[in-house]
Amino acid sequence: MPAFEYEAVDAGGRSRRGVVSADTARQARSELRRLRLTPLRVSAPREERLGLLGGKAEPRVKRSELVVITRQLSALIAATTPLEEALNAIALQSEAGGARTRLLGVRERVMEGWRFADALGEDPKSFPPIYRAVIAAGETSGDLAGVLDRLATMLEKNRSMRNKALAALIYPLVLFVVAGGVVTLLMTQVVPKIVEQFNTFGGDLPAVTQFVVGLSHFISAYGLYCLAAIILLAAGFWRGMKYPPFKRAVDARLLKVPVIGPLLRSLDGARFARTLSTLFAGGAPLLESLGGAQRTVSNDFIRERLDGAIAQVREGASLAGALKRANALPPMMVHMVAAGERAGTVPALLDKAAVQLEEEFDAASTVALRLLEPAIIVAMGGAIMLIVASIMLPILRLNTLASG
Repeated sequence: MPAFEYEAVDAGGRSRRGVVSADTARQARSELRRLRLTPLRVSAPREERLGLLGGKAEPRVKRSELVVITRQLSALIAATTPLEEALNAIALQSEAGGARTRLLGVRERVMEGWRFADALGEDPKSFPPIYRAVIAAGETSGDLAGVLDRLATMLEKNRSMRNKALAALIYPLVLFVVAGGVVTLLMTQVVPKIVEQFNTFGGDLPAVTQFVVGLSHFISAYGLYCLAAIILLAAGFWRGMKYPPFKRAVDARLLKVPVIGPLLRSLDGARFARTLSTLFAGGAPLLESLGGAQRTVSNDFIRERLDGAIAQVREGASLAGALKRANALPPMMVHMVAAGERAGTVPALLDKAAVQLEEEFDAASTVALRLLEPAIIVAMGGAIMLIVASIMLPILRLNTLASG
């Protein structure tokens, strides 16, 4: 049944806002009057109105919005607010139309008797499987507020790790592109004009100058073709990464690259540990928790190795033993899991392992970034020195001939 947003006034003159289920707007007004409310405005959700007008539908719930929504739900439910009221309150104060519409839709399902996790499953693009699995575990254990709080923490940490990884990659890339652009500009615009002056004097040019001039002519003649080839190779690589065997092979090689490999392993290890801790502490069975945590791993090689570990746990092996034999995650994390199994505190020690791996990733990426920046600057300076030397050597030779 469609849901209609409304503004109304109750018998005491207080303003009310909310959502009511009805087949038409007219029936919605009748339902409000039956509830002793005087309707001021009754309208379909914004997404439906745009759809009827041929406009663009509201976007899905963003990951940043999902973190805030989860944290607010946790606080309201911990304060003994009924779930449907908490959803309505968060939806009505949301500034994003997409989030408001979807939360109201989830609220309608909950009021119809659906489980919260099942209602979220109606919109899988906004609420991913991991998110729904954690909430389902919280509903089963009866500690939905606590599970939502841990879920919000997990989402915040995962987003922070992802942002740090992107920052570590984007800045050196921008610096490299700028440096390459400066050198290319010098080679295509400055060097040819200066060499024209040398040609008027005749004589042989120094070897360095001949090399730079030849490189300048090559870039001027074939630079665009080389750029097109690089773009095509990048597009082909991007398409190939969607092919599982190719992506798995690339991921396996990346783990063996110095500096980059340990960083990627720490990143996936932290994500896996925190998700497993959240699911397991929320009351989900171990095998289900392992499957959910495995889906958060981005490296296909690690994910495949974890398949074997999950199969061993299913057959009765200990979690620490299975992860050790998989040899896919950082050893420190495996030792923490083993200690947790002995003490019966696996979720707590997984949280500690995730924190430590995140700190290691942050420190290592910071060091790598600080080393990469001067390396790019030195390379750019070397290229400019080569260009300057190729210009100055003929000038010095001409001055020597003139003074002789």
